[in-house]
Amino acid sequence: MTSPVTTCPVTIRIQDDDFDIAREIAVLTKSRTDIGAVVSFSGICRADEDSSKISALTLEHYPGMAEDEIKRHVDEAVSRWPLNGVTIIHRVGRFMPGQNIVLVLTASQHRKAAFEAAEFLMDYLKTSAPFWKKEESATGTGWVEAQARDDEAAARWTRS
Repeated sequence: MTSPVTTCPVTIRIQDDDFDIAREIAVLTKSRTDIGAVVSFSGICRADEDSSKISALTLEHYPGMAEDEIKRHVDEAVSRWPLNGVTIIHRVGRFMPGQNIVLVLTASQHRKAAFEAAEFLMDYLKTSAPFWKKEESATGTGWVEAQARDDEAAARWTRS
């Protein structure tokens, strides 16, 4: 007996424009009765990092490569968890504190898979996705270095 083939719709967008979280969830779940849980993570530009005040953040990416790398990690998430849908939207450009930067939505029949997949994808985006961040503050501008705490969070997903 063969089990029915299930598909996992995937949306990946890199864009300048803001996104509407409620609209993106509605698009992901429209006419879907197989989804019992949607987990959302939205990353927002904050006004400070450690003790430095941030006045703006600029995000750049490598077009084409960024989308391909995100898709590769989405494919891994789909192979690890029973997902019924994934949406990743990552903005690029210059952001002021309080503005949306990234949205990760994962949908599944049950919450555990959706939570774990969203966390896996966000850990990847934070540590390995081909995006570069430059912070502006009263003391000047500088490229953001990788954080050990982010690498540690991502390391837990490494298969042995």
